[in-house]
Amino acid sequence: MVSRVEHPAASYKKIFESVEELNEPIPAVITGVIPSWLGGSLLRMGPGLFEVGDEHFQHLFDGQALIHKFDLKNGQVTYYRKFIRTDAYVRAMTENRVVITEFGTAAYPDPCKNIFSRFFTYFRGIEVTDNCLVNVYPIGEDFYAVTETNYITKVDPDSLETLKKVDLCKYLSVNGVTAHPHTERDGTLYNIGNCFGKNMSLAYNIVKIPPVPKDKSDPIEKSQVLVQLPSSERLKPSYVHSFGMTDNYFVFVEQPVKINLLKFLSAWSFRGATYMDCFEPNASMGTWFHLASKEPAGYLSSHKFRTSAFNLFHHINAYEDEGFIVVDLCAWKGHEFVYNYLYLANVKEEWEEVKKAAARAPQPEEDRGKNLVSLSYTTATAVLHSDGTIWLEPEVLFSGPRQAFEFPQINYSKCCGKKYSFAYGLGLNHFIPDRIVKLNVQTKETWVWQEEDSYPSEPLFVPSPGATEEDDGVLLSIVVKPGAQRPGSLLVLDARNLTELARAEVNTIIPITLHGTYKP
Repeated sequence: MVSRVEHPAASYKKIFESVEELNEPIPAVITGVIPSWLGGSLLRMGPGLFEVGDEHFQHLFDGQALIHKFDLKNGQVTYYRKFIRTDAYVRAMTENRVVITEFGTAAYPDPCKNIFSRFFTYFRGIEVTDNCLVNVYPIGEDFYAVTETNYITKVDPDSLETLKKVDLCKYLSVNGVTAHPHTERDGTLYNIGNCFGKNMSLAYNIVKIPPVPKDKSDPIEKSQVLVQLPSSERLKPSYVHSFGMTDNYFVFVEQPVKINLLKFLSAWSFRGATYMDCFEPNASMGTWFHLASKEPAGYLSSHKFRTSAFNLFHHINAYEDEGFIVVDLCAWKGHEFVYNYLYLANVKEEWEEVKKAAARAPQPEEDRGKNLVSLSYTTATAVLHSDGTIWLEPEVLFSGPRQAFEFPQINYSKCCGKKYSFAYGLGLNHFIPDRIVKLNVQTKETWVWQEEDSYPSEPLFVPSPGATEEDDGVLLSIVVKPGAQRPGSLLVLDARNLTELARAEVNTIIPITLHGTYKP
């Protein structure tokens, strides 16, 4: 799985450059054979505009939200993209500057205003961004583009038009939610976000959005907080990007990357601060695992699990087996925030400089953590300490120097919360995505798809109709090959062995995408 490919031409820079939206879908040139049963839309979100006027966005997660769609119908494929008409985007376009502070880019007062207007603007505080560049997923019968704040944006999955901005604070006690919810087979959706708990302390709320009601009303209006989990530090909640779910439990990993609430509140009073400025590491806390039951919903406060410090962004899967809970994660060793290395100035450097920066960053590993272990197929351990804390040591499924298995996907409809064998992910080579990987989490066997000067996206698994085997299906990934005649393509791989079945190529560069969904 370890990539030996070098990128001296640095053509990966192209996936971090601005593009224009398309006026209409463009047809793709197909090579190979797309399975006849594969019909639907691959929807993806990512940044598509990296500067406004003379101002450049600083961080990978600041570029303005661009929604992409590959449509597969009757053996034909088209590609389409549009910018989401968020407040952040519309106002930036209107004023030709950054107007709302993003993750790592500060917005400043309009220089055309007089000094008194600018003074009062400084003290008005930061507006929370609605730049929904991270993911797109269904809630009920509707689709929403999301980031990690309290704002989500309803979009039309066919026309890609922006329909409505929704403030989740109107329905739930949360400051924001992750871009990685979990969904039950009946359409029930769960998510997690931080909130203000008792006595002005910070906590984490697991929230529930029910399936579409019989009266076809908006299920978001029926949202509720299911259970609240405490924060280990009263005024410094941990950054949370995803969480785990089994048949009967929620798994929340409280990592040592903290949000300093005092810094955050001061940023609302003084311009020039960003969200990134409010993060700080806690070198002494390690990492805590919290469990909550689903039915009845409740925090299992008597269960205290701890391990050494790591950054966590993506859960792979979690499941119950013989009375144990198995948790598979994409983890980065240490307490320093990995996002510190995802400023555009870093990832757009020449290849040797990218490698030097990555060498200073926390290193990845895939961890498997449990409670008291007697399962025969793992080397993970757990030790009960005298203070009642259970110290966890993981089994490492994969570890390579400056290599990461990230953006994980599974056969979600069959395996979410169940014992499983296969995970599919994006291989990061010094933070540059240059391969697709299949990992057998039971045997550690890996399969790799990789081409020279090609940069794939997170692979989404689509099962074959009537499939009985876990890996009977295809993987869909957007691949960018900057030097090719048609540099953007939809790649279709056989999920069993990562052999190429087909690709649909278009004559346009496609910037990096983060997450997405397949709409049958």
